[in-house]
Amino acid sequence: MATKRAKATTPLRRISVYVEEPEAGWFQWVLAEAAEGLSIWHDLNAADEWQPTYREAMAEGLLALQEMIDDLDQGPREEPPEPKKKASAAFGFGFGLPKFGGG
Repeated sequence: MATKRAKATTPLRRISVYVEEPEAGWFQWVLAEAAEGLSIWHDLNAADEWQPTYREAMAEGLLALQEMIDDLDQGPREEPPEPKKKASAAFGFGFGLPKFGGG
């Protein structure tokens, strides 16, 4: 089966799920995102409720990651850049040029 490869318009975000053990026997998922260069990671979100097993915490973390992605087939994407606004002929506060005369 052939697959169609579409060119992505924005790059994928590098988001990971990892599990911490804040107290012995209790596990918490954490979502982190890589900054430039992949050497620095910033926490995005973490579980409010801890789980009694690593497996449950990881599963909950994967669900949390999926919930923040609009299109799971395309993955988490960076926001596209804002389109540049074209210069307009508006005068003053955007009201246009004043009109004089009877017309």
